[in-house]
Amino acid sequence: MDLFSRSWTALRTAVAELPDQDFAQPSGCAGWLVRDLVCHLIIDAQDVLITLVTPAETEPTRDAVTYWEVAGTPPTGDDPLDALIVRLAAAYGEPWLLKFHLDDVGSAAGRAAELADPDLRVGTRDQVLTVGDYLSAYVLEWTLHHLDLIAHLPDVAGPPAEGLARSREMLEQIAGAAFPPSLSDEDALLIGTGRRAPTDAEKAAVGELAAKLPLVLG
Repeated sequence: MDLFSRSWTALRTAVAELPDQDFAQPSGCAGWLVRDLVCHLIIDAQDVLITLVTPAETEPTRDAVTYWEVAGTPPTGDDPLDALIVRLAAAYGEPWLLKFHLDDVGSAAGRAAELADPDLRVGTRDQVLTVGDYLSAYVLEWTLHHLDLIAHLPDVAGPPAEGLARSREMLEQIAGAAFPPSLSDEDALLIGTGRRAPTDAEKAAVGELAAKLPLVLG
């Protein structure tokens, strides 16, 4: 849960420090500008708040790794929900409004996570997890979206090293194989989730795992 807080705080801080012009830059998510990604983060924060107050009585059906559904095709940005995010982000009009809403809802989600009992069972997406596993899954969410945020903003600070390491570990568990040590945690995440194509040397280093990539998480 501490890693959830550090990853989430780092991501929100990065957004809060963006100059207005950066909101019109492309993000690492296909079809989304930075402003669209920030709008998505607001929705994510709302989902965290909703899930943490949705207790479940049955045994867990997923954990931090199996929480993720894996597809083999990267998003194109044409999905109706993705398109809705774009329209919603545009409706904010000014970057400061997006910053304000993310700070407001995001801070509340962070406080709720700190106060939650990690052993409590909660329901989301028709599945049951412990709070601890749910928040651990979101370390991967925050880390990947932090990488999306900085994809075309090289001067913006990236995600915490410990979040990158934990996210790589989870992605390797999802893949059922390890990425080669020659790949940094960031590169393993970017290549593993299809956020960038591997070079020929990287593809050779990945070996048989390349046949399973990309791992599109949803």
